[in-house]
Amino acid sequence: MATASSQRNGVFVSPKRLIWKLTDVARQFRQAHTLNPDAAIGKKGEDLAHRYLQSAGFKILARNYRPAGGDAEVDIVARDGNTTVFVEVKARRSDQFGLPDRAIGDDKQKRIFRAARRYASRAGIDWSQVRFDTVSIVFSSPPSIVHQQDAFFEGRAN
Repeated sequence: MATASSQRNGVFVSPKRLIWKLTDVARQFRQAHTLNPDAAIGKKGEDLAHRYLQSAGFKILARNYRPAGGDAEVDIVARDGNTTVFVEVKARRSDQFGLPDRAIGDDKQKRIFRAARRYASRAGIDWSQVRFDTVSIVFSSPPSIVHQQDAFFEGRAN
């Protein structure tokens, strides 16, 4: 019997998940007061995507990876089995203008690709074991999360 756990709506919440939630809430509170509103929503979306991917069995390797001197950033680098996954997270307050991942244009994809190449090269990852995913989050009630595997780049792992 776990004494340091919590129960929500009759569902057991492990102490580890409770601590994650508390740290996310504290970070989001700080960011809401230090970042502009759009950046705060983006960071909150990255936190939600991180937890979503973890619960889906992904191992998170890095967040906000930016190679030295690079103009690009990869929001989340994760492992899904033997595949290294580079994840772009897009979050919006509403889906009034469509799903958030529609904002990932060719130019953004190329920048993510360059950062992913550098990460893979430094980590010794075979390029055939790489995939590019997107996670779109709409902060409705409850938040909507859409995870799209193989979202872009044809030369990725199968």
